[in-house]
Amino acid sequence: MEATLSRNAPIMLTVLRIMSGLLFLAHGTQKFLHFPAGERAGFGWTFSHPAAYAGVIELVAGLLIALGLFTRPAAFLASGTMAAAYFIGHAPQNFWPVNNMGDAAILYCFVFLYFVFVGPGPLSLDAKLRGR
Repeated sequence: MEATLSRNAPIMLTVLRIMSGLLFLAHGTQKFLHFPAGERAGFGWTFSHPAAYAGVIELVAGLLIALGLFTRPAAFLASGTMAAAYFIGHAPQNFWPVNNMGDAAILYCFVFLYFVFVGPGPLSLDAKLRGR
């Protein structure tokens, strides 16, 4: 069983990358495209709110990570953005991440940091461009 699990680890890395990128992308589409509708929807294309700048990174880096294109630099930028989001937006509210609603920002930060080190996996545009 361990051999089977290990053999499929690269595929699961790809699944984690795609799902993380799509979820991150959804934060940007909500800010700028009002989709999906919700409490946080609707900064539009104005930059009057500081979260709009993070929204651009969520849109671009989320798409690049999901596609597996320029994955390492996009993940590095996304990881740093989520670290900043946590310390600027969440940590001042409460010490505990579960109470300050920053647990997702922390998780994104470390998942994206993981992609910086391991890369996008075998099913990615980066791998295709490198001829794998």
